[in-house]
Amino acid sequence: MQFRIAAVDLVSNTCFPALAADELGFFKSEGLDARIELVPMLGATKALRQGSADAVIAGSVFDILTEFPNWKGAKIAVTLSQGAPWLLVVRANLDARRGDLNALKGLRITAAKGPDLVLKQLLKSGGLEVGRDVEIVELPGAKSRDVSFGVFAARALEASQIDGFWANAMGGETATTSGAGKILIDVRRGDDPAEIHFCTFAGMATTDDFIAREPEAMAAAVRAIVKAQKALRADPSLARQVGQRKFPKDAAELIANVVARDVEFYDPVIREEMVLKMNRFAQTVGQLSGPVAFENVVAVRYRELWRL
Repeated sequence: MQFRIAAVDLVSNTCFPALAADELGFFKSEGLDARIELVPMLGATKALRQGSADAVIAGSVFDILTEFPNWKGAKIAVTLSQGAPWLLVVRANLDARRGDLNALKGLRITAAKGPDLVLKQLLKSGGLEVGRDVEIVELPGAKSRDVSFGVFAARALEASQIDGFWANAMGGETATTSGAGKILIDVRRGDDPAEIHFCTFAGMATTDDFIAREPEAMAAAVRAIVKAQKALRADPSLARQVGQRKFPKDAAELIANVVARDVEFYDPVIREEMVLKMNRFAQTVGQLSGPVAFENVVAVRYRELWRL
């Protein structure tokens, strides 16, 4: 069966288990002819709403709320990577110690639409006001279809177009490897003043309609993701094989190191606490009108598959 997957960024450690499931043959062994298509920012959720995609791989699952208000009509089926996936990277010559948000005063930071909501909350937790203390700027060209935001932002940092960026670890690895940047905040590894770690996670989602029509196809996709995560945890070096086929050459050289550090987060389980905290954050930033029950956010029929 053809299985159409929409994604906003393919050069990503966060959604990497889905790419691995494709390249390592796990989708195929489950009877799925997976087609992963790159679409512009926030376009993946729109493709899901319009029916041009059967599922979406999202670096931040709360983005689904942009097209499915209050989670009506969509469900998360499996986690791709636990926790908010972004790091705050600043220029290497900035006089700042790890975790010091005050060091951001007067700087120009870039972030993609969606993740910028989380960055603003992080800055607020440090007593910083956007526009007064920190400027969040848009990078021309960053929304192009074939652009990986993190890598694009790292190149802009190297060119001194910005002072820092908020993006996934591939962007961070690109900036630190070139010597242009350093990590100021990594919320998944303890730099988390406002529990930003819990505001979202990466996952695969689909519509209620697709689950009703093709419940076994979605089950097959979940199994493929779980198998890919298990394979990467057992042998992170598989990331190099996948990266060489899926990524541009420079990014392919970096992905193995990133995945080796990130495998601890490749856990498919969606816990009720995760959804509770994510929804609470979504309410805080105005993306959700009120509490929503776990079973109305998550495709619980697939929960047994998370522990294959």
